[in-house]
Amino acid sequence: MKIHEYQAKELLKQYGVPVPNGIVARTADEAEAAAMELGTDVVVVKAQIHAGGRGKGGGVKLAKSPEEAKEIASSMLGMNLVTHQTGPEGREVKTLLIEEGLPIDREFYLGITLDRATGKNVFMASSEGGTEIEEVAAATPEKILKETIEPGIGLQPFQARKLAFGLGLPKELIGQAAKFMISLANAFEKMDATILEINPFLKTTDGRLIALDAKVNFDSNAMFRHKDYAELRDLNEEEPLEIEASKSHLSYIKLDGNIGCMVNGAGLAMATMDIIKLNGGEPANFLDVGGGASQERVEDAFRILLADENVEAVLINIFGGIVRCDMVAKGVVEAAKNLGVSIPIVARLEGTNVEEGRRVLDESGINIISAVGMQDAAQKAVAAASQ
Repeated sequence: MKIHEYQAKELLKQYGVPVPNGIVARTADEAEAAAMELGTDVVVVKAQIHAGGRGKGGGVKLAKSPEEAKEIASSMLGMNLVTHQTGPEGREVKTLLIEEGLPIDREFYLGITLDRATGKNVFMASSEGGTEIEEVAAATPEKILKETIEPGIGLQPFQARKLAFGLGLPKELIGQAAKFMISLANAFEKMDATILEINPFLKTTDGRLIALDAKVNFDSNAMFRHKDYAELRDLNEEEPLEIEASKSHLSYIKLDGNIGCMVNGAGLAMATMDIIKLNGGEPANFLDVGGGASQERVEDAFRILLADENVEAVLINIFGGIVRCDMVAKGVVEAAKNLGVSIPIVARLEGTNVEEGRRVLDESGINIISAVGMQDAAQKAVAAASQ
């Protein structure tokens, strides 16, 4: 689950992480009033969308007066902000964060995420603040400092000081920086975050260390521990089909291809997308109906697949372990009849009640292309989509 920058900063403040003074605005008049209330010579008008690279896309601008803040807000609100993370379709700007301007001396990067190689969280720091960390990792990986966070122990003061010295901070700021980093690591753990990034982590000319930007993603599986976070979710920033899928307890992620995939099991779903790619096709989605999916859930899954107008063929790849192939087949047939499906459907069924499942498909009166094995299924789905 993603949240906006202004929401992330409000949460970080609760854990003692210093952030700039800021006010949320949803109209140009509110932006002007916010700039007046902040009272600084310069304010920053920042578009709030769930994507990075906002500055390069025109979503972060300086205003030297409340009147200019109003003018910038008027042009920014309602704009379709396109960044490298939004894709060409962009995101509509509906909310702004008006922040005090700060005297910038140096910009750094701080981040925490899971290191899958060690199975532990890792705290990262870099002197290359204001730059996408992926670019730093590709061009100058030696500039990314790392400290592993031991489970149950947390980021230790000596680790934080080591990172602070590694950034080249003045000796008089090492203690302040260490406190900042430990507060950040504590927030990451307590919030059940999966990603926490401060980019840039700012050193001001008057010796303050501040989170100039903040990105926080939560572990959706831990939200039962944070019921108050539900109100932070912005459905306008999420893919409508993914929202619809979540209501049916389906794991669905929309992609850019034209071959819809309905699979049971996350591993098999990943393998299915891979083999489509290897055969020259492009998957339109990741969709896992689950190991114990009901017929109703299969119908819901098929309906969501077909709601994507980019889908030109469907590949059904089911291994019946807990879920029965005949039940899946009945769900597909009912959904196809109810929705009046006209695009090609390729089905590969194996496992429990597979013969009955194939019989249901064969006798359905629907044009379903049968496949034996994943390679055969992928080849037929790619061919069907290209036609």
